[in-house]
Amino acid sequence: MRVPQQRRRWRGRRVAALAGLAVVAAVTAGCGIRPTSVPVDAGGAPSRMPCSLSDASLATQAHEGVPARVYLVCASGLEAVDRTVRLPEDRTGAGRVLTAQALLDELAARPSASEREAGFTTYVQTPLKVSAGRAGDPAGTLRLSRQPEDLPPAALAQIVCTYAESAATSVDRAAVLGGPGDYPVRHYRCDQTLKERPESAVPTLAP
Repeated sequence: MRVPQQRRRWRGRRVAALAGLAVVAAVTAGCGIRPTSVPVDAGGAPSRMPCSLSDASLATQAHEGVPARVYLVCASGLEAVDRTVRLPEDRTGAGRVLTAQALLDELAARPSASEREAGFTTYVQTPLKVSAGRAGDPAGTLRLSRQPEDLPPAALAQIVCTYAESAATSVDRAAVLGGPGDYPVRHYRCDQTLKERPESAVPTLAP
């Protein structure tokens, strides 16, 4: 006599479970959401960093010099920042090296309070110097005091994009860089992918 009673209890629980699933399915369908067992990638969390400076912030940074644009890191990408830099009037020959050093110093400088508040930072660290190319180097070569490949990828990306987009230091929209060793120089290219992912390898062109 106990067996039929246990069967009735089991059937009752099964009916209740099926009814619960029906309710969940009805609610899901009413919300316009299709049930799925595949994980949904909603993308990364939106960044709260503005990565932009107000006109008032730019005015407080102004000092004697000429406008120049350098690339800093913000929200895991490269963003251009306008600076005022003291540059030589003649930006060819020795003046070109001085211009490259001035831009490098700007990259290595600690971001201002307003830049830090906006989320900007830099991976370029001192001491880092730049000099002219050697005999046999391609035209427009700049040699750093450290081998470019030994720099943090984000730091090299900052330097490459700053030099490649400066009329005084670019060679066909690229930066031709070498180091203190005997390794051959490379043509580094700044593209949109590098700006979005400065931690990736910097693309190079054939010499």
